[in-house]
Order: sequence, then structure tokens, then C-alpha cells
Amino acid sequence: MPDLTDYAKNLLGRALCARSPALPGQVYLGLGTGGSDATGLVGEPTSNGYARQRVTFSGTGAQQNTGAIRFTFTAATGTLTHVGLFDAVTGGNPLTWSALSQAAAVTGAGTVTINPAGLVLTAS
Repeated sequence: MPDLTDYAKNLLGRALCARSPALPGQVYLGLGTGGSDATGLVGEPTSNGYARQRVTFSGTGAQQNTGAIRFTFTAATGTLTHVGLFDAVTGGNPLTWSALSQAAAVTGAGTVTINPAGLVLTAS
């Protein structure tokens, strides 16, 4: 997930200048159909059981999710192609976004799972 949103770039800039920004206490992963630096993830589902999922990371350089991330759907949602991190379970500020390595077609009830260490955050 190398693409920082404009919000995250400003947050990082303040942190590097010792301006003490309020860093997120928790982060949540969302699924969607696209993204941009200005908006972060776009096209998040709004129904059918979808909810952002809390993510815990570990690592000394590249950060990797420590546990499986499971999105459960009660009905078809379409094809989801991107992921994004947020500082809140709903609303909040977008932090980063990226295309999935493989699109997830949600054609009915089921689960989309990202395995442990399947989500990697690097600064480049």
C-alpha cells in the first residue's frame, strides 16, 4: 500500500517537523472500487453486511497485518478492486490506498479474506 492520501502526507509532514499531529490510535481497512491521493479509497459498499475491519500491524520496516482480515457479505456487492486504510470504522480520514493484487468478485453471500502478512505497508 504505497499510496498515501493527501491527509496522510500532511500528517507525516507535521510529524517530521516535530509538530505533534494526532496520530490514529487504531486503523481500519476498507474495500472499494478505486482510489486517489486526494480522496483515498472510493466505491466502498454501503450495505449487504459490509463493514471496515480493524487491522493490527507489526514489523520493523515494512508493516504487515498480524492476523487475517475478514470482510463478510450477506449478498452480492460487485467487484472490489482496491483497499484503503482509515482512522475510523466509519467516516474518519483516509490514510492510504492501493489496488488489490487480485480483484474480489462478491457475487453473493460470503467472505473476502486477506491472510496474515498479506497486507504490507511500506514507505517509498
